[in-house]
Amino acid sequence: MKKIFLLGTLFAVTGFLFAGCGSQKSATTDSNEGKKEDKIIKVASHMPPMTDVVKIAGEAIEDGYQVELVQVNDNIQYNELLNAKEIDANFAQHEPFMQKFNQEKNGDLVLVQKIYNAKVGFYSKNYKKVTDIPDGAKVALPSDVSNEGRALAILAEEGLIKLKDGVGFEGTIKDVVANPKRLEWLSVDLLNLAEAYNEADVALVYNYPTYIAKVGLTPKDALILEKNIDDRFAISLVARKDNKDSAKIKALKKAMTSDKVRDFLIEKQNATLVPAF
Repeated sequence: MKKIFLLGTLFAVTGFLFAGCGSQKSATTDSNEGKKEDKIIKVASHMPPMTDVVKIAGEAIEDGYQVELVQVNDNIQYNELLNAKEIDANFAQHEPFMQKFNQEKNGDLVLVQKIYNAKVGFYSKNYKKVTDIPDGAKVALPSDVSNEGRALAILAEEGLIKLKDGVGFEGTIKDVVANPKRLEWLSVDLLNLAEAYNEADVALVYNYPTYIAKVGLTPKDALILEKNIDDRFAISLVARKDNKDSAKIKALKKAMTSDKVRDFLIEKQNATLVPAF
């Protein structure tokens, strides 16, 4: 009986040692997986060429990092995901749009780097000259305040309306103090403005190259293009206050301002945008 007890004890000790080795291996594996995960940078975006820029930045990234594109379908998710710390950064918006999100959602998003300025303006299916636009014509404007202000500033620059002194790109329809053609305003979600172009009773539609491309148009087809670009509207890399100075975001910023990205913007996208770095 004594021998059996000792043998059983030996098996018990041996089993304990093997179990200990197994646990140690598992812990090491978990640790390595954790380190690997730390090298993944999740960036949300939604449409070309923004998604293209993220992919090219992924090719240019250094120091063992990997860029993972998180593609979304609207202009809400990429900020919601970032604010909830489910991703590391996003690339889909300009600074005024980001600031509006922060105000409305108590966000702490911050601009990290301006990447490019889109060529924006107004398109018309029925008119070839601004002077041909009739009195009482309908004008489709973006429904969000930041883009509405930019659109109105372009119309003011063209002489179609006059805005209250000093409002600049931050004006709203309420700030229109002179409207000699009695233009009628239609407020449309930015993602749906391209569809308004085909409406028979809409004379002018504001839009970005990214969205107007849905109906086969480019800035060359615009009836009115923005003349004085305000750099605040540059499409930018955005992070949060708590991670903006992290190694991940520094590596991502370097990749997104690399020669590889710049060459893509200049050689492939010069008809629709201008690099901002």
